Amino acid sequence: MRPPLLNPLFAGAAGLKGIGQKLDKLMAPFLRPSHGTPGDTTRIIDLLFHLPSGLVDRRFRPRIADLPRDGVVTIEAHVAKHRPPPPMNKRLPYRVDVYDGTGMLTLVFFHAYADSIKRMLPEGETRFISGKIDWFNTEPQMAHPDHILTADQFEKMPLIEPVYPLTEGLSGKVLVKAIAQALEKLPELPEWQDSAFLQRHQWPSFAQALKAMHHPETPASVGLESLPRRRLAYDELLANQLALSLVRANMKRAAGRRLPGTGELRAKLVSALPYSLTGAQTEAIGEILRDMASEERMLRLLQGDVGSGKTVVALLALAAAVESGAQGALMVPTEILARQHFATLTALCEAAGIAVALLTGREKGKPREEILARVKSGEIGIVVGTHALFQDDVSFHDLGLVVIDEQHRFGVHQRLALQAKAGGATDLLVMTATPIPRTLALTVYGDMDVSKLTEKPPGRQPIDTRVIPMSRLNEVVEGLGRSLAQGHRAYWVCPLVEESELVDLAAAEDRFTALALVFKGKVGLVHGKMKGPEKDRVMADFKAGALQLLVSTTVIEVGVDVPEATAMVIENAERFGLAQLHQLRGRVGRGSGKSTCLLLYQEPLGETAKSRLSIMRETEDGFRIAEEDLRLRGAGEMLGTRQSGLPLFRMADLATDGDLLAAARDDSQLVLNRDPKLQSERGEALKILLYLFEREEAIRLLSAG
Repeated sequence: MRPPLLNPLFAGAAGLKGIGQKLDKLMAPFLRPSHGTPGDTTRIIDLLFHLPSGLVDRRFRPRIADLPRDGVVTIEAHVAKHRPPPPMNKRLPYRVDVYDGTGMLTLVFFHAYADSIKRMLPEGETRFISGKIDWFNTEPQMAHPDHILTADQFEKMPLIEPVYPLTEGLSGKVLVKAIAQALEKLPELPEWQDSAFLQRHQWPSFAQALKAMHHPETPASVGLESLPRRRLAYDELLANQLALSLVRANMKRAAGRRLPGTGELRAKLVSALPYSLTGAQTEAIGEILRDMASEERMLRLLQGDVGSGKTVVALLALAAAVESGAQGALMVPTEILARQHFATLTALCEAAGIAVALLTGREKGKPREEILARVKSGEIGIVVGTHALFQDDVSFHDLGLVVIDEQHRFGVHQRLALQAKAGGATDLLVMTATPIPRTLALTVYGDMDVSKLTEKPPGRQPIDTRVIPMSRLNEVVEGLGRSLAQGHRAYWVCPLVEESELVDLAAAEDRFTALALVFKGKVGLVHGKMKGPEKDRVMADFKAGALQLLVSTTVIEVGVDVPEATAMVIENAERFGLAQLHQLRGRVGRGSGKSTCLLLYQEPLGETAKSRLSIMRETEDGFRIAEEDLRLRGAGEMLGTRQSGLPLFRMADLATDGDLLAAARDDSQLVLNRDPKLQSERGEALKILLYLFEREEAIRLLSAG
């Protein structure tokens, strides 16, 4: 149960003055992006946690004769004359001339109501006017001033005004008023931070910090380095790290089991591999086997760049579970990937005599029942599948190890559900081919130990990456023709952006139609809206060489393996994130042929897109690319977050708050070592922090066991 103290903060904002149901509906998806559930309402806390992105400084008060060329100014002037547009031409603006003894300034109003302007600016009276200055020929003017105030009103106006991110239909003035009312409802909360730590950083209390952000006294108040913003960022990061530490403590609390293996099946698998293991693979396997052989449960993340050989490491871990008399499960996010892993594993497992089965949503009826029976009896050693693996009708004989591929697609909630399904003692290995910056890894996988694969297996080719404007499309198609004539294969990827799936699908279909006319009978199309069997057929034809060019949306991003493909064309590359471009590029360079990646962009390019594409040209190091991606886009967009289970931070900025994250991790571990049930005075206050940042699952774990 949420403490009653916090109820005012989680109350609906629709009761605030100026916020009706219509505005509430508009604000909820904007202010609660990590939830985004239809029917959500805006809460007081959502307004308080919506921090300013900048500010307007109205302290500059020049005389009219000294007005700058541009910028925001505040002047004191007498209202001289109203100049309404002629009755026959309402499209002309309404003008008002004001003067201050040094010069004249014209105020300009489009589509204005004459009565309201006359009320605001009575001729002969003095007003304080604030807004953005503009020049028409040599005459200064101000269109639609932000403020027109009497002397009394000006006395009360804050001269430093916060500026908030807005959404269409929501005005800054309405939002500022709503936030001011929300601040009045902020209760006095107990201090959850360590007092010595607070003093050392000279941080204000939580409530003072929020008020300082929404009512800034100096331009520096809302900056990334400001004390109030850093305090709030630390609170948010501490809530995140404390929740992950509680998840870890809960998972570790269940007694593990030893899965030492015999090495017999692994030796057969290694000798069946067409290459020898890299040093990084050997080291990662060593760490995993040590975890599996210990009494404690394994909770390990295996991070590997595109093509670093994670699947083989996972297979050897699964084989160790089978050697120990248990079963292993490999769960992946998409059906294409599940079928591909199944094909790869089956070929290798035959040599070792391990039975492998595939289980996705597509297996139905009798075949499915047969697989389920063999899994339940223990006859199947390794099961590969999508989340269908953890439906109610799937029972394992003795599940010892669960491997999850591309964990960020599932999120922590599914990880917990999966643990429950697998039973307490199951070891867990999570893999990701998306290299994650250290700060981001701590916020998503702070409950896990980490192994990294930093080398590529022998035989991987460097990829020649080029950046080309769309205006040279014909040259690209001609070059592709020469490559296909030599028997090579290629991918052509069109962007898919969730907001306009149909438009993007049409773009992919149009590109397919155009290319199919040029390369008759050689082009296939794959996209997310196709039925499974149809998708499989196209992929199989491409793999076999019956098709040489595969046009696709980003469904081929992860794990698709066709060594004969030597060219990757990415259309509108400026619309992709760095991590995604890197993933897509990793689909080529897998065979012996020289490989190329062409990044096609629409002109003109923005600065961020320009940086992104030039980094792609400079390096193939996924870990460097990930750090740059975080710097350029922020955590909110990395890994295509909305569906990714990634926490969306509102106060913290992972690109600049890495030091705070490390401190929050140490602090959370220290707290739980001393007070595992959070029963001390600080522990009780930290529970309030967890509720405040909506980490209730972690609190439920306190009473579980």
